[in-house]
Amino acid sequence: MEPRREWHVDHVADQATTTSVWNIANALTLVRLLAVPLLAWLLIQQTEVDRNVAAVVFVAASLTDLVDGFVARKYGLITNVGKIADPIADKFLTGVALIGLSALNLLPWWVTGVIVFREVGVTLLRFWVIRRGVISASRGGKVKTLAQTIAITMFLIALPVTFEYTSVWDALKFVAMGIAVLLTLWTGAEYVQKALRLRVTANR
Repeated sequence: MEPRREWHVDHVADQATTTSVWNIANALTLVRLLAVPLLAWLLIQQTEVDRNVAAVVFVAASLTDLVDGFVARKYGLITNVGKIADPIADKFLTGVALIGLSALNLLPWWVTGVIVFREVGVTLLRFWVIRRGVISASRGGKVKTLAQTIAITMFLIALPVTFEYTSVWDALKFVAMGIAVLLTLWTGAEYVQKALRLRVTANR
């Protein structure tokens, strides 16, 4: 079960310094990182088949994020390397997918800009407070990640030209992306509050 507290300080820090970096959780993070150049290459091909393969790669890589976090917590495999590499892998995967979609004129650049700016900003916040504690993903953050994954996957999927309900699909994917953007902004503000609170608490 996910801890109720928003951040952990002493026990997580101690565990992270004693656990070997050579573990299954970090291996899954590495797999996600390796999926990033593959995803970029598939999008560069600009074919419908490659876009659909890219959608599969994106979903599979996103699932490793759920699995590695669960494994790390359940089996005590949290490491400092993992704490740094995991969010970086997430941001690269999401960022490459969004930039690729915008480069193909499938997604407005401002949407990509908002999400990428927020993701980079939250990662920098985590590094800013990492010596004072770890900001765990909140429920809102997890919902945001799910919403982004669904929306990006919908945009990656290339439907056949004979598909009858293309206009309905287009409307649904823009609604999904709109929800993802709103959650991205909301949880971004939430993380800023947590980081500031953690800094203040740690300084007392």
